[in-house]
Amino acid sequence: MKRLWDISPAVNAASPVFPGDTPYAQVWATEIGLGCPVNVSAVTLSPHVGAHADAPLHYARDGATIGTVSLDPYLGPCRVIHAIGCGPLVRIEHLQHALAGLPPRVLVRTYAKAPLDRFDDALAAYAPQTIERLADLGVRLVGIDTASIDPAASKELPSHQVIRQRDLRVLENLVLDEVPEGDYELIALPLKWVSADASPVRAVLRELS
Repeated sequence: MKRLWDISPAVNAASPVFPGDTPYAQVWATEIGLGCPVNVSAVTLSPHVGAHADAPLHYARDGATIGTVSLDPYLGPCRVIHAIGCGPLVRIEHLQHALAGLPPRVLVRTYAKAPLDRFDDALAAYAPQTIERLADLGVRLVGIDTASIDPAASKELPSHQVIRQRDLRVLENLVLDEVPEGDYELIALPLKWVSADASPVRAVLRELS
């Protein structure tokens, strides 16, 4: 059996969110008891909680919603590249050692150990020039183990704008702590939320044959 790596953080009321975003909350609408055979909950959350896929609508006023984008970028050959401790921006030189024969999906690990209990204001992000270079090499999806491909304080979101211009897809908030550098099969399908700007994903990596 092929090994699976679960690269999704646990989602609960303690999950960190981007400052000002909606945290995860859950209440029970019904509970098993006299006259009620089932538990049913109601959940409130931002679609950016935990591992998630941004839709073009997140960074473009007229962008596509997550329920209407093709699923192809979220499933298939993928490379995990380590750029641990690279500083505030992942630059192409941090990835240069692993760019030969690149598959269409690239996930970058920046943390030695991801801070799953707090929001990291000093998160590492992609330099927009790195996104441009990866797109030139045929990459169609980029991912990262931080909350954003842009710096937390950025208002211009230059890497998101490159994603928009080059029609790439993005995964954020991955957990790559236990994943060796190398090639895998990525499975990270977004929900068919037809009006949403993002979707949670249960992101996993499967070893190749």
